[in-house]
Amino acid sequence: MKTKEPSWDDLRILLAVHRDASFLAAGKTLGVAASTVARRVEAVERSLGRVLVHRGSDGTRLDPDALRLVALAEALELGLAALVRDGRDAQVSGTVRVSLSEGFIRPLVPLLARLHAKHPALSVELISEARVADLARGEADIGIRIVRSASAAIVSKLLGRASTGLFASREYVERRLPSARLSRDIAGQHDWVGLDASLGRLPQEQWIREYGASRFTFRSNSAIAIEHAVLAGLGIGLLGVVQGTSLSGLVQLDTDHPPPPVEVFLAFNRDARKTPRIRVVVKEIEADARRQIR
Repeated sequence: MKTKEPSWDDLRILLAVHRDASFLAAGKTLGVAASTVARRVEAVERSLGRVLVHRGSDGTRLDPDALRLVALAEALELGLAALVRDGRDAQVSGTVRVSLSEGFIRPLVPLLARLHAKHPALSVELISEARVADLARGEADIGIRIVRSASAAIVSKLLGRASTGLFASREYVERRLPSARLSRDIAGQHDWVGLDASLGRLPQEQWIREYGASRFTFRSNSAIAIEHAVLAGLGIGLLGVVQGTSLSGLVQLDTDHPPPPVEVFLAFNRDARKTPRIRVVVKEIEADARRQIR
């Protein structure tokens, strides 16, 4: 029997069932009855000649073949959303999604305010997350990264190398390091603030361990959390020099030798250069970052 290729409507139904884990909830999401969802799923299963959705007392579970169709549906959904946004680009307008870690938020937001003043029809969504958004799949339009993308579909431009340093709160320095100098031979005697295990392979984290850090009172995958922990006096932490010196409650420590800098990359889909709104944001971020990163 010849199988019928699933349509976008079929894929949309499966995507909703996958996300909502029940026919009833999927129907509410799509604005149709649960019986309609069930009927459409059964029709797809008949056309393909195999079961795609398993129903149980705890909800629905999709077969591996169905999950492959769900992945296709998500890609189509992202692509259609991008086409809708790109249709508004005769002028610089629409939404640009920028993915970045929390440490880049403070310097980027003033730039975005200036950009909005130039282009009132342009809006920006900041996606701040520990997980790196997949630019190739359209999860974001632009990324600010500390690692270069390995994807051939992504352009990664080195913006610069941001200097880093060891910082402690003024109270911590007055109490435990009056000279504001931390030599390698006494580093093991102090409290430290560091990244959690998921980011332990970063060169900066490895450097502080090699320098003698061993007693960690606080760990996080959040740059803002680490900043606040150092400000609160929980220990010594490694921060960007621009970041640390902008905070009045912190003191930069002298060290035997400086920590390694952080490479900062601007990443975007290779095809995005054709889109005016993305091209404008890329240009502004690149110009501003090159002034700030040192």
